[in-house]
Amino acid sequence: MAQTNILNPLLDLVGLPQFTSIQAEHVTPALDVLLKSAKEAVLHASAVQTPNTWEATFKLVEEATEPLLRVWGLICHLSAVTDTPALRAAYAKNLPRVTEFWSNLGQNLALHKKYTAIACSNKYAHLNDVSKKILENALRNFRLSGIELPEYSKLRFIQLRKQQATLSKEFSDHVLDATNAYAYFVTDDTHLAGLPVNAIVAAKYAAEKDSKPGWKFTLHLPSYLAVLQYAEYRPLRRAMYHAYMTRASELGTDCGNSNLQWDNTENMSKQLKLRAEEAAMLGYQNFAEVSLESKMANSPEQVIAFLDDLAHRARPYAERDWNQLQVFAGNKLGLTQLEAFDITYASEKLRQNHYKFSEDEAKQYFPEASVLQGLFHVTEVLFNILIKPSMAEKWHPDIQFFRVENHDGTELAHFYLDLYARDGKRAGAWMDDGRSRYRRSDGKLQTPVAYLICNFSAPLSGKPSCFTHDEVITLFHEFGHGLHHMLTRIDELGASGINGVEWDAVELPSQFMENFCWEWDVLTGMTSHVDTGEPLPYQLFEKMLAARNFQSGLATLQQVVLSRFDMLLHTTYEPEGKLSVNELARQVNGIWHVVPQAPFSRWPNSFSHVFSGGYAAGYYSYKWAEVLSADAYAAFEEAASASGNILNAEIGELYRTQILEVGSSRSAMESFKAFRGREPCINALLRLHGMSE
Repeated sequence: MAQTNILNPLLDLVGLPQFTSIQAEHVTPALDVLLKSAKEAVLHASAVQTPNTWEATFKLVEEATEPLLRVWGLICHLSAVTDTPALRAAYAKNLPRVTEFWSNLGQNLALHKKYTAIACSNKYAHLNDVSKKILENALRNFRLSGIELPEYSKLRFIQLRKQQATLSKEFSDHVLDATNAYAYFVTDDTHLAGLPVNAIVAAKYAAEKDSKPGWKFTLHLPSYLAVLQYAEYRPLRRAMYHAYMTRASELGTDCGNSNLQWDNTENMSKQLKLRAEEAAMLGYQNFAEVSLESKMANSPEQVIAFLDDLAHRARPYAERDWNQLQVFAGNKLGLTQLEAFDITYASEKLRQNHYKFSEDEAKQYFPEASVLQGLFHVTEVLFNILIKPSMAEKWHPDIQFFRVENHDGTELAHFYLDLYARDGKRAGAWMDDGRSRYRRSDGKLQTPVAYLICNFSAPLSGKPSCFTHDEVITLFHEFGHGLHHMLTRIDELGASGINGVEWDAVELPSQFMENFCWEWDVLTGMTSHVDTGEPLPYQLFEKMLAARNFQSGLATLQQVVLSRFDMLLHTTYEPEGKLSVNELARQVNGIWHVVPQAPFSRWPNSFSHVFSGGYAAGYYSYKWAEVLSADAYAAFEEAASASGNILNAEIGELYRTQILEVGSSRSAMESFKAFRGREPCINALLRLHGMSE
């Protein structure tokens, strides 16, 4: 490797990323080197003289492309958490050629022929089960990449993939830009009535950073949700809600000025057309059928039947929730006409009225240090590991870094924790794969690294950050993804961690972890009032527990609407027809929800899961996997009924070995049955959500 390449921090793949040294200018030169190396390896593996063996073909390609996969993943990660004009330009420049490389690899006839030869030869019997599963997935992916298309169609297929990748990134950028650009300034302190002190302090600090008087509220979730939930000044709620629900649309504004350059309306239509064309080229009736090839569900019809059944079960509870809220808002709040921007506010008031506590009251008992201590304690007890603070270069000073190890000190994994919202950081919460567990041909083991990302409020005025209980649940959720990635025992890259796991099962470990946030024995070890240090009072916990399923019917129907909308987009919807994407969204909401949608709502324009997050024709996965996770958690509840201890290490060990460690070395259903001894049942989910009689 040339000296100039050695000096490129993106090409130092021995240790952890050199975040303080990486610049946008390093991106293109690094990819020049990695793409060249990967192409040469693919060419050699595809050559006629190369033996049709696992080591000479599959392992060669895998080992040569892993650095490219890792570095491009790092670039994508930085783009999501530290967006800058220079990094965005470097990303946009290189996205087409990275996409083209993977598309060409998927259409490499010579390589496909060699993989097929291995699968059909007597050598196949000598492969272990993990390698067989990886090879099976690889052949499926070849087919989905257009390997069977006539030659004259393959170039168009690659163009489709490149265009889709570009549009997906543009969609995400538009949402981020629209979110960052909007601000609502308050100069009359009477308009702050009802807001929690921490939200007011944060807004004051934000205004001071801009050298502006008063208080600044933004569309970043800690600021936005505080306004929607607590602000008594209705015009403030109305303005913030309108801005949030019209982000990246023709109605979107930047402090009152139209910003059509971020309008995702045409972007959505283009993506849907390209997906439909891709499906047709591959011989499928619609894109949903393509998407489900790598999922547990067998067909769009099966998914729709699942959603319909769930909607039917949830609707009576949702109708009760909605009627109750309307009556309360009219009688107690004077809101005879409950508008969309009133619902969150009225719901919080109703919760306080019924259960005699507010989310902000509970929040004071969840300072960051206590929550992390509790999260790590649960994990260490259940899975017999240790989590220790460690040192590494970071992409922002607020980042924390940890080492995961066995009790004998052997390293299992590392993870970065990025907890706070900030400008230039994509909204939401997620886990990213920094690198996967992988044993190289020289015998060296690469341990996993995870990026765990949230968007919570940062510490202010010398006080630690405190999390709402919902944010605690979010943190446990993402940590569950991280455990799935970090605790794998599979050494083959294609089946390690979450790699290759059916997309509608990948949420099982994340949703599973959420349940521990409702256990008294867990909360007593992770709560400490930010001012007094007192643990969460049991009386307050009882109120929280009683409110656990508050409006669960409404929440379930909302998920059904999102999932139903997603499936319709990718089955029967015609992108070039008369019905717009947003009109379809309104129709779906009208049929499947009991809460009317605001006429100005353009929520599909910021529906990043489907248009830039890999959940196209797969958003139903959240509810599908919740069936699995609720049933899996029931095993701990059953054990606790006998022992009195929800943190059962014996069941935890079984869960670790049968779910977390096996990656995609076998199907998700096989793994679930190995843990539970049977197929999953929806009853546990209904019971957890208070929707069972």
